[in-house]
Amino acid sequence: MRTNRFFPIIIFIFLFISSFVFPQDKKTTKDEIDALLKNKFFKTSQIAIDIYDLTDKKSIYKKNNTMLLHPASNMKIITTSTALYFLSPEYQFTTSIYYDGEIIDSICTGNIYIVGTGDPDFTIKDLDLIIENIKKFGIKEIQGNLYGDISNFDSLFWGQGWMWDDDPSTDFPYITPLIINDAAIEVFCSPSSVDSLVIVQVNPQTDYFKIFNNTRTTNNKNQKLNITRDWLDRSDDIYITGELDVNRESQYSKFNLSNPAKFFMYLMYERLTLNDVKLNGSIGFSITPCYANLFYTLARPYKEVIVNLNKTSDNLSAEITLRAMGLKFYGKPTSAKDGLKLVDSLITIIGLDPSDYRLVDGSGVSHYNLVTAELLTKILIFFYNNYKSLYGILYESFPIAGIDGTLKTRMKGTEAENNVHAKTGTLSGVSCLSGYLTAANDHQIAFSILIQNFVGSSTTARNIQDEICRILCKMK
Repeated sequence: MRTNRFFPIIIFIFLFISSFVFPQDKKTTKDEIDALLKNKFFKTSQIAIDIYDLTDKKSIYKKNNTMLLHPASNMKIITTSTALYFLSPEYQFTTSIYYDGEIIDSICTGNIYIVGTGDPDFTIKDLDLIIENIKKFGIKEIQGNLYGDISNFDSLFWGQGWMWDDDPSTDFPYITPLIINDAAIEVFCSPSSVDSLVIVQVNPQTDYFKIFNNTRTTNNKNQKLNITRDWLDRSDDIYITGELDVNRESQYSKFNLSNPAKFFMYLMYERLTLNDVKLNGSIGFSITPCYANLFYTLARPYKEVIVNLNKTSDNLSAEITLRAMGLKFYGKPTSAKDGLKLVDSLITIIGLDPSDYRLVDGSGVSHYNLVTAELLTKILIFFYNNYKSLYGILYESFPIAGIDGTLKTRMKGTEAENNVHAKTGTLSGVSCLSGYLTAANDHQIAFSILIQNFVGSSTTARNIQDEICRILCKMK
């Protein structure tokens, strides 16, 4: 049989024409994500991904989604969603004032008690409001003592596995039922005249602190100050050393406090004095007696707390939320372990086994926490499918890409900007992103991306997360 010498030419022409008539398939979402994961970054690091189409009710992409990894602040998704389910958005964080004895001619013959349940957003303005109501109640003098009641929590002020050398960062707050101004203090140092001490101010303004000012104002712009507290001795004494250039603006520092409840009570004493309410007794801590009389309560609903908690990734609020769940269901003194019992219950409700994970705190600060991308995504799916109102609160509490919170500077100028609502998570060697987005075909997507075991900056990990979000947002 003779071979047609024109046959190869015919085949070539056919293939050439068919490439126009029958275009080759474009890269799929899976292809694009797979290509990203060929980055040399993953020769030494790990990634787990779980992406689910909530509209079509099907999985889009999975990789290592059952691998146990550190969640960092993605732990807050687990904590806050559990609290929405078991506490409800209307749960109240309360700060209440009681008195014993009698009120005679504007004099309280007994003691004043302030009972905290850990309102994490309580500020100096709230304290002033409480004192205003003490005066409205008719009290101008307290013959007894001023007591703080911190019996609602146990005495463990940090989470399991928190690192001692992260003190005195505000990311590691000391946990107590009486919190004010994030359990932290702001210190401002300003130059004075050359060779004179630097001017030191604290916010809120108070005489509570012993300040050791070993500084000098100079003409040397290369010098700087070190501002800290005596955290090694677990003291709130402030130490400032170094030099500050006379032409430089104020230098600012903020750090946690080792005894925020004591700080709260001292501020209350100062504010009472400023408002002409005389205290004859002393300041201390005591359990409120059963016969004491309640006369004012300041309350803050959880639906307000969750916004700052997730938007700014506030560790204090997350830990307080965990303990609030324990307090509601198991009574006082509550603990992180009590709150985690409710977390285990939610995991069971969504169809997974809590014994498959290790959870030790509410914020994700601890490296002991181990979860999966599957767990995070299933929680997001559960609320979207079953509790639309709670889903709405959770969704709105997450940072928005390019707009606010911990995603304010990320994904700008891409399809993901003002689209992705997701919780970030960062620890040394850990970067996570989990949440919701809307694809170009209007499908709602839930996703979780956990990356860990890298050295140095998390920039590469974040860029990969952002690119995956961009790919999902343009999906049709």
